[in-house]
Amino acid sequence: MSADATPFGSREFQLVLLRRMADFQPGLVEDARRELGASVTEMREANRRWQAMVRAPRSRGALARYRSVLGSPERTVRRRIGDLECDALLWPLPLWPALRFEVLAGDKGAVWNEWLVRAPGTPGPALRTEADLLPWSCTVDEAAAAFPPARPLEGSAPTRWRLGLTMPDGRERVAEFTWGLLQRLP
Repeated sequence: MSADATPFGSREFQLVLLRRMADFQPGLVEDARRELGASVTEMREANRRWQAMVRAPRSRGALARYRSVLGSPERTVRRRIGDLECDALLWPLPLWPALRFEVLAGDKGAVWNEWLVRAPGTPGPALRTEADLLPWSCTVDEAAAAFPPARPLEGSAPTRWRLGLTMPDGRERVAEFTWGLLQRLP
C-alpha cells in the first residue's frame, strides 16, 4: 500500500504539528516523534500529505478536513468573540493529554483559528516569572493572562504566533508559539 493510500489520522496529524515545531524545539520534537513510533521520514511524509490536502484544487473545507482526520470532536461549544459567534470544536491528541486541538469555526464552517488550548477542567501551569515560560509549558491564552498587558504580534508563518509579554519586573519580552504552544522566549 502506498503512503498516500494509508489512512491519515490523529497520529499523522500530530506529526504535522511536530514538523512545524521542529524549527524551534528539535529535541522535544525528537522525543515526541519517538513516542509516536514514527521516523523522520514518516514525519516529513505526513506533512507532505497534509499540505497536499490543504492545497488540493478540489479540497474540502478546513473544518471538514479536520473532522475527516481527527473524527468527531470530543466537545463543541458555542463561543462569543466580540460581536461574533462561532463554534469551538475540541479534539484530544495523545501527545498532549492536558491540551486539546481547538478549531474556531463560523456559522458556514469557515475556520477562523486552529491551535492547541488547555483541556477544559485541566489546571494550567503556574506562570509567575520568566523562568516559568519553558518550551511546551503553556498556550497563547495562558501566557497572555499571566503576563499582562500582552500584545499580539505578527508570526513568521500561518501556524505561528508571537506575543509581547510584560514581565513582573516591567521588562518586555516576546514569546513565540507554534500551533498555540509556547516554543521559546528568545
